[in-house]
Amino acid sequence: MPVITAARTIVTCPGRNFVTLKIETDAGISGVGDATLNGRELAVDAYLAEHVIPCLIGRDAHRIEDIWQYLYRGAYWRRGPVTMTAIAAVDMALWDIKARVAGLPLYQLLGGACRDGVMVYGHANGETVDETVAQAADYVARGYKAVRLQTAVPGVKGTYGVSKDKMFYEPADAALPTETQWATEPYLRTAPQLFDAAREALGWDVHVLHDVHHRLTPIEAGRLGKDLEPYRLFWMEDAVAAENQAGFRLIRQHTTTPLAVGEVFNSIWDCKTLIEEQLIDYIRATVVHAGGITHLRRIAALADLYKVRTGCHGATDLSPVAMAAALHFDLSIPNFGIQEYMRHTPETDAVFPHAYSFADGMMHPGEAPGLGVDIDEDLAATHPYSPACLPVARLPDGSMTDW
Repeated sequence: MPVITAARTIVTCPGRNFVTLKIETDAGISGVGDATLNGRELAVDAYLAEHVIPCLIGRDAHRIEDIWQYLYRGAYWRRGPVTMTAIAAVDMALWDIKARVAGLPLYQLLGGACRDGVMVYGHANGETVDETVAQAADYVARGYKAVRLQTAVPGVKGTYGVSKDKMFYEPADAALPTETQWATEPYLRTAPQLFDAAREALGWDVHVLHDVHHRLTPIEAGRLGKDLEPYRLFWMEDAVAAENQAGFRLIRQHTTTPLAVGEVFNSIWDCKTLIEEQLIDYIRATVVHAGGITHLRRIAALADLYKVRTGCHGATDLSPVAMAAALHFDLSIPNFGIQEYMRHTPETDAVFPHAYSFADGMMHPGEAPGLGVDIDEDLAATHPYSPACLPVARLPDGSMTDW
């Protein structure tokens, strides 16, 4: 059995901040896990260094389930984004070690491939409807079969999801949160115009997606979903803040547009009602924020019973370590739906050399043993941590939005 002899966190900022956990064993085999929590990176770094790593030394690295249960049940204060991200990092690193010991890519240990590749979607956004549609057409030309479309809302300063850099979008933009605006009425008018233009330009063979970023009330979300029905969206994402899972019952009463939610979820309990009552069509919980591969497989298994598919978060606030873990997970489960894919910068790719690849709208984790990704610690050290927070939005009267 490989015994854990050391573990450490590596904080680096090759364009944006990442926290990586590296676990070493007496067998000379190490594994890596992503511990990045956007805007709260150092909280997870400290949680791992002070509270988790000391508990790992001397343990059998192959006992993944036991270690997961120990870290989850052993803390009186369970769940939450910091705790579950830390557990996820350990879990990813242990699966990486187990697969490296076996000499197999991780998906083979998860039951083997259920598909030849993983369909992914890219992000098209612009200051105008025409600019967004042009960006979407560029993604289609690159081979994408699915594209998320976001456009600036006329008269609204700093619409979230719209960026200047169209290929390497990073919303965390300042050491202290930037304050932006949100106005629901012009947004509800603009979104249907966007998808009307998109279908006219792109046709009906491309999957189109949209993210509301939790900005609506349930009845507003129901109205938007109904207005978007003629354009056959692949999904409408994060229509409302999902702390109140029952809010999706109201949305379901008013629209047949498929619904997706879950990138901010931390555990199966956050989505239990949504899945069991079939209030959503896609669960977007991610490997790094929902307790790792071990726990995400439980969420996917529950979802499979109710014909809910996965659509895991995959923005640039997840490092290539998490991207690789997600792809192994995606390839191995029966109810996979789609995977978000935002390209990392060349600087990030250099720090995290990886085996996964993109072709014809699909991704594959590759055949390298383990996760198929590592971290260049010397190069990582040349990119020191830089504080960066996500923006916050206020309504036109100055009050805070629900998100």
